[in-house]
Amino acid sequence: MTKKSDPRISWILLGWFLLPVAIAVVVCLLLNSWWLMLIGVTTGLLAASIVLGRRAERAAYSQIEGQPGAAAAVLNTLGKGWFITPAVAVTKNQDIVHRVIGRPGVILVGEGSGNRVTHALRNEKQRESRFVPDVQFTEIVMGREEGQVPIGSLVKHVRKLPKTLSPGQVTEIRRRLEALTNQPLPMPKGPIPKSTRAMRPPRK
Repeated sequence: MTKKSDPRISWILLGWFLLPVAIAVVVCLLLNSWWLMLIGVTTGLLAASIVLGRRAERAAYSQIEGQPGAAAAVLNTLGKGWFITPAVAVTKNQDIVHRVIGRPGVILVGEGSGNRVTHALRNEKQRESRFVPDVQFTEIVMGREEGQVPIGSLVKHVRKLPKTLSPGQVTEIRRRLEALTNQPLPMPKGPIPKSTRAMRPPRK
């Protein structure tokens, strides 16, 4: 998958591996101590692994970018302490709003056309804030336009939001908002990223 997105990946990884090895060879010749080659090889393998991981992640994002539900697929990688409910709002124009609950409060993430999805986010915030009036709401639009957050930066952006709630408060907010999602909304037509198949509202 990574090579399909980045055909030069093999040469890039080889370069990252050989660079530490070449440095180790020079050091070994100067010090006449060849056991240092082990450090060079180990460092080269580690560097190549890190680069491959980052390139593979970028390739995965490019595979699902633009597909309905892509934001939810990415948000599901946030991990423990975050509660994601995909498609809490879907408009007739196929704009989607996803909800994330965590220590920064309630984060509403929209994907779709700029003005339309902004309107959908505003409506969903008004609807949900009636149930949790004293909670901080953050609205994010995923995309590449000015003021939007690219898919590759979405998780990092959410994690950097200021924490305003305790774990106990997060649980209480989650409990209140679950009343809004008892009836699942239909996802828009079109292919859904495979990684979204496991997206379900968190169990009580």
